[in-house]
Amino acid sequence: MMIFAEWIGYLAASLTTISFVPQVLHIWKTRQTHAISLRMYILFSGGVGLWLVYGVLLASWPIIAANLITLILSGVVLALKLRHG
Repeated sequence: MMIFAEWIGYLAASLTTISFVPQVLHIWKTRQTHAISLRMYILFSGGVGLWLVYGVLLASWPIIAANLITLILSGVVLALKLRHG
């Protein structure tokens, strides 16, 4: 049962992480960040960072992997917002 639960975790992590890729690509290509809330991405990135710490404390690879990649992607969005906002 634990293996099934981990696979569900990996699938959920993959889908939620991949959902950020179109946003990053769109901003990267268009350099348009006016519709993006800086405060929301700062808060979101902080939350994702805490989820990453939580995953490390639990040694849960689905949580670690998803939040590490999501933190990188949201960091790119934040950087582009600060650069082009």
